[in-house]
Amino acid sequence: MSRISARFAALKAQGRAGLITFITAGDPDRATAQAILDGLPEAGADLIELGIPFSDPMADGPVIQLASQRALKGGATLAMTLDMVRDFRKKDAATPIILMGYYNPIYARGPEKFCREAAQAGVDGLIIVDLPPEEAKELAVPARQAGIDIVYLTAPTTDDARLPTVLASASGFVYHVSIAGITGTASAQKDAVAGALARLRRHTDLPLAVGFGIKTAAQVAEIGTMADAAVVGSAIVQKLADQLDAGGKPTKGAAASVLGFVKELAAGLTAA
Repeated sequence: MSRISARFAALKAQGRAGLITFITAGDPDRATAQAILDGLPEAGADLIELGIPFSDPMADGPVIQLASQRALKGGATLAMTLDMVRDFRKKDAATPIILMGYYNPIYARGPEKFCREAAQAGVDGLIIVDLPPEEAKELAVPARQAGIDIVYLTAPTTDDARLPTVLASASGFVYHVSIAGITGTASAQKDAVAGALARLRRHTDLPLAVGFGIKTAAQVAEIGTMADAAVVGSAIVQKLADQLDAGGKPTKGAAASVLGFVKELAAGLTAA
């Protein structure tokens, strides 16, 4: 059983939804990002999305765009992202890590080589937001061979004609984007999310995670009553950005502040 499947099975046995947290690798520097990554499980993250810094993150709002810019300015690369996972695995062998990003860096490295390296580093899944399932074979095949799940996105605009194509290719879990738009902007209404999840459950037995626009412990708790996991990204990245000085350097206690915020999010989910 993969780490992702094992974690969702454990959450189901506990009778609760999971918290999936997102940070950008190397933001604002390797040491701070590593400290946050390493501390996320203890803070309450059940699964972790680690963003691959990219110069043109088209699905992301300004908060995560700026995080990518900070990371790239600090020298972050795809290789460094995998190094962060390797270091994390020295301390944690159980928490699933899903790399989230765009296809260009993977294509440049070579999909087969990347999947081998990612699996060896301890990566469990991939969310490649600009790679639709119809075009994903060159990545999906080596990923499957390496034991890495490909997690696909559904959205309010994913109609019944396209949904089977998306779900047939998905593994690990399904990430439902709760709004039409970029990350870190509006929040979806509860009724809309509930209706979307009900439709998805008629088509798949995979766990369902909901993200985009989830910013508070109360929102996490609400999503936790409907989905198998709630995803928080921009709010965590913004919490880190708030701890940077005028020169973009982390202030003392920056990592601790971010992890404290994650603890608040997790507490809301546990209460739900």
